[in-house]
Amino acid sequence: MSLESLFFEIGGVIVAAAGLSFLAHLLRQPMIIAYILAGLVVGPSVLAFTKSSDVFVTLSQIGVAFLLFTVGLGLNWNRIREVGLVALASGLGQVLFTSLVGFLVGLGLGFDVLTAVFISVAFSFSSTIIIIKLLMDKDELDALYGKIAVGFLLVQDMIAMMILLFIGSLKPGMAPAALAVSVLFKGAVVILFVWLLAKYVAPRLVRFAATSQELLLLFALGWCFAIAGVLVYFGFSVEMGALLAGVSLSGTLFEREINARIRPLRDFFLVLFFIVLGTHLPFENAAAVAVPALVFCVFILVGNPLIMLLVMRGLGYHPKTGFLAGTTVAQISEFSFIMLGAGAAAGYVDASALTLATFVGIVTIGISTYVIKYNEQLYDFARPVLRWLERDRGFHEEHVRRHAGPHTILFGCHRMGMVLLDEIRKLSKQYLVVDFDPHKIEELAALDVPAVYGDAGDEDLLEDLRIERAKLVISTIPDVVVSKSLLAYLRMRDYRGTAIVTVKHSAEAAACYAAGATYVIVPSILGARKFQELLLENKGSIKKWEHCREGECKKAEIQGMTGKQV
Repeated sequence: MSLESLFFEIGGVIVAAAGLSFLAHLLRQPMIIAYILAGLVVGPSVLAFTKSSDVFVTLSQIGVAFLLFTVGLGLNWNRIREVGLVALASGLGQVLFTSLVGFLVGLGLGFDVLTAVFISVAFSFSSTIIIIKLLMDKDELDALYGKIAVGFLLVQDMIAMMILLFIGSLKPGMAPAALAVSVLFKGAVVILFVWLLAKYVAPRLVRFAATSQELLLLFALGWCFAIAGVLVYFGFSVEMGALLAGVSLSGTLFEREINARIRPLRDFFLVLFFIVLGTHLPFENAAAVAVPALVFCVFILVGNPLIMLLVMRGLGYHPKTGFLAGTTVAQISEFSFIMLGAGAAAGYVDASALTLATFVGIVTIGISTYVIKYNEQLYDFARPVLRWLERDRGFHEEHVRRHAGPHTILFGCHRMGMVLLDEIRKLSKQYLVVDFDPHKIEELAALDVPAVYGDAGDEDLLEDLRIERAKLVISTIPDVVVSKSLLAYLRMRDYRGTAIVTVKHSAEAAACYAAGATYVIVPSILGARKFQELLLENKGSIKKWEHCREGECKKAEIQGMTGKQV
């Protein structure tokens, strides 16, 4: 094929993807769905526009390499301790139980053991890209369930890294003992190799390359292909090599800058990866995978969140936190396609598994977009069914009764709440903190801070606390649904005290004022006004600014002594 024909072929594919992306954006759907549908349209099943399949496959593999390179950049080994026990336990528990149940589902649908293993493990991972994007759109990355979701996504990525290493070590007819020894040996060698690079080589090279923006980009690309090439030469997969190339740069000071510069290239080539997936979606196979696809869609959309809910409840979290975290795992991941593709390339699973994954991906990614967007409303709808997961009412009532009727009640004791706690202590000796993070309650109890585990939107809890007797009620939970629910209860009880709630936007503040709030905190507006006051007071005086800075540092020290955020 001539270069001119190839140019028009690639151009036509990109134009088709762009057109369908406009439609997906209007329908508020993830772009991944548009890319897969574009591949279906330009593929052999419809327009048969992609004749140079080898070119598109090669370009799509580059996209996968860039994706895993950027994922590796986020797997900073120095930050693993920051993930915490909760993220580790929830991530491991979710992958383990989802894989086990998915394996049984696969066997029930008639798949052989090896295919059922590959499918169940591949479908246990959730999309890091989609989840983080949707949580950012909702401004809930800093919410409790958002932090937990990001934590267990990091754990999932690490597990996926080890599984890719395992798949790369599989050899036909290899005994299990020999396979285990091979994986452990290879893993030890690779970890040592990457650690040496990350410790002694990468920091010096990156520091020199960062003197030029262009050089930094070219260095990152060269590093990715060089490390991946070395590992491929020694028998590892391209995916594994690219992932570890990113990990080796993750501890440098310029990881964010590299990620930002690689991301546009990654997104472009990744578009081609999903388009190629769409071209492998023939209509003639649709009927054969329809029933398995439907069953796995139901399992992922309903079973995955339920498993996460139970895992989170077992860790002591409120059903609401478990439910909201569970809604984030109601789709399959980019790793699902990569893992099944690697299995198909190695001859361990049939190519129809990729067709199944594509159908499941389109449905679950599309529906989970709305599930995450409206997860608060879905929890309110499902709450009567989830009552049995709440703590025993007798214990709950006895625990709450000891703290009922305080002068001041503070709902939510994380960033803003921890700052306010010191002032609340000065205002009144009769105060109470309410939070549905069990670890936060344990920290406060250790500091002799009166605290109760519970949900600010739970009317039973509000009744037990006799909240209408409090003179001051403050909620630092930046959720308009929770704020309006709390205000509605106070209005129903003809509350005469001061009610202060927190929201994210000014439009939500207006709704809360209409619902009876005495004052509504909008952190962004309040912060801007505070800085405006500081600007007017201090003007150009260096000493005054230094005095303010010392005051802020002192507050940070107090907050650190009061308790570390979970």
